[in-house]
Amino acid sequence: MYHTLILESREMEPETVKIIENLRKTRTSRKVSLLNLANMIEISHSHLYYIESKKVVPSIDVIIRLAKALNTNLVSLLK
Repeated sequence: MYHTLILESREMEPETVKIIENLRKTRTSRKVSLLNLANMIEISHSHLYYIESKKVVPSIDVIIRLAKALNTNLVSLLK
């Protein structure tokens, strides 16, 4: 189970926004669908959609699982 916080993207920390943007870029550049990635880390595709839309702040656990599934790391996601 994961906890979510729905908010406006302007309320997110800049680092969180950067991580989300880089996760999406990485996912799309590797041609991984939203549904497939969500299934790989066992979250709903709607939850992943809300993360990528910057409507939900992902937990650190979800960020780490997304990074692993995309064969990247947190340092790369902050660049």
